[in-house]
Amino acid sequence: MTILSGIAQSMQLMLRRPQRRQYAALCYRDTSGGLLEILLLTSRDTGRWVIPKGWPMGAKAGHEVAAQEALEEAGVTGEAGATPLGTYRYQKRMQDDFSVPCGVEVYPMRVTGFVDSFKEKGKRQIDWVSPKEAAARVAEPELTDLILRFAASRSPSA
Repeated sequence: MTILSGIAQSMQLMLRRPQRRQYAALCYRDTSGGLLEILLLTSRDTGRWVIPKGWPMGAKAGHEVAAQEALEEAGVTGEAGATPLGTYRYQKRMQDDFSVPCGVEVYPMRVTGFVDSFKEKGKRQIDWVSPKEAAARVAEPELTDLILRFAASRSPSA
């Protein structure tokens, strides 16, 4: 019974912990034809389509972390807006198939350049797609909504 009570105690502590926080960049560009494109990349562990994101970095503001992650994961540069578009939640997979709830604050980032060499080059697939396609590819419903709301806010009729 002591093993079961130990497991129960661990579960109670885990459930009481605050949600973990990450920062992400919703990287976008306008094509020469005036169409909006969103950058997606695959996650290293599961291969699902995601946007660049990462953990807090010391005293850096959220939008600065988002821009840094976009550079490291996708090799893109630009300036991330200081005001988040919103947040979404997902289950972050940790070691040993353990997962924790994670909230992700998303910042818009207009891509203005690319670098040839970056930290995670060759470790992920990168694709530029329409907002509709991006929304269809990501697994998190709240991220889908953020992408579609962002695209609608940038349309001429918005």
